[in-house]
Amino acid sequence: MCDTLTFHRQLSANEGGSDPIVAATDNSDGVSDVEIEALANGGITFADTPAADNSIGLDIIANDVGYFATILLGTPPREFRVIMDSGSADLWVGAEDCDSDTATGCGNHVFLGDISSTTFEDSQRPFQITYGTGAVVGTIVRDNLKLAGLSLDGHIFGVAHNESKEFAGNDVPFDGILGTAQSTLSNQKTPTAVESLAQNGLIQDPITSYKISRLDDQKNDGVITFGGLDETKFDPTTLVTVDNLSRVGFWEAAMDKITVNGADTRLTRRTAILDTGTTLILAPDADARALHQAIPGARSDGQGGFIIPCTTNATIALTFGGREFSIDPRDLVFAPLNLNDPTGDCFSGITSGSIGGDNQWLVGDVFLKSAYFSHNVKTNSMSLAALA
Repeated sequence: MCDTLTFHRQLSANEGGSDPIVAATDNSDGVSDVEIEALANGGITFADTPAADNSIGLDIIANDVGYFATILLGTPPREFRVIMDSGSADLWVGAEDCDSDTATGCGNHVFLGDISSTTFEDSQRPFQITYGTGAVVGTIVRDNLKLAGLSLDGHIFGVAHNESKEFAGNDVPFDGILGTAQSTLSNQKTPTAVESLAQNGLIQDPITSYKISRLDDQKNDGVITFGGLDETKFDPTTLVTVDNLSRVGFWEAAMDKITVNGADTRLTRRTAILDTGTTLILAPDADARALHQAIPGARSDGQGGFIIPCTTNATIALTFGGREFSIDPRDLVFAPLNLNDPTGDCFSGITSGSIGGDNQWLVGDVFLKSAYFSHNVKTNSMSLAALA
């Protein structure tokens, strides 16, 4: 299953009578200069400070390959950068004795332990998490957590004593992961941060909401909000709420319809795990091939991925709750094969992958950048809306 980050793989007719939410961007000029710069040099684009209560800015890694927020851990409190991941349910950061197979160990990250924090308590109980890409092994600990201005004293989470290369090393720009799936998915068998916030009366309901920004827009307005939805980020008249179908703790919704350039693909009875910790969209191989066969100039790369023209304006739309949400063509075009040819061939943002079921998709930021996304543990439901 994909309780995971997969962005490390980056380069290896509407229903219900509602109006479709269509991406209007013209992609005829191909990959923009700002995207090329991010692909070539990586780096972080920091989010503006959110205006809404109980919110943290979501900073962009490189060309939208991932998003992290800054939280505070320990006493005295120190800043840790953590991926905000709706596809997993555990919080962990590196331990002070963290080790890895990489030459630089766990890299120049911020680490947590009894040397740096006077309130740190290690239970010595082990945990292990294997993501779609990467793994960590560690112990369950207790320490103070502050996120979005909200304080959880003695929160229970994990520190990683061993990290695989995907999380270790100086080139990894984050210190850990904070999962916002349901705690039934937790490998640590502990409540998630948002569940603990609600249980302690710091927020009314265990709701987590995402507005994920796009580097190419240069708005730097990505934000995660706890306890509710930020109505300044979306059009309330377009909001749809759907049941969560997952029995294990993912956020999984039924897809009513999938279209390419307005034509129904006839791919029915599909579900989508909505995962902010995944860069791309992973679909069963037959589905991914069917989508790309409808995109002019698309072809297989022979390794499960697909090549599309960097200048494509193909519109792929997913329908949830009777409302159609279109993927921006700039997101469908993930990266050029040749950075010096931004109007040539590009890697597609949709790739083949086995998620767990023949009709199950893993839908990451390629889609979620074009919608406001919220999930509610109390009602076991998800909401989507058009961005403001």
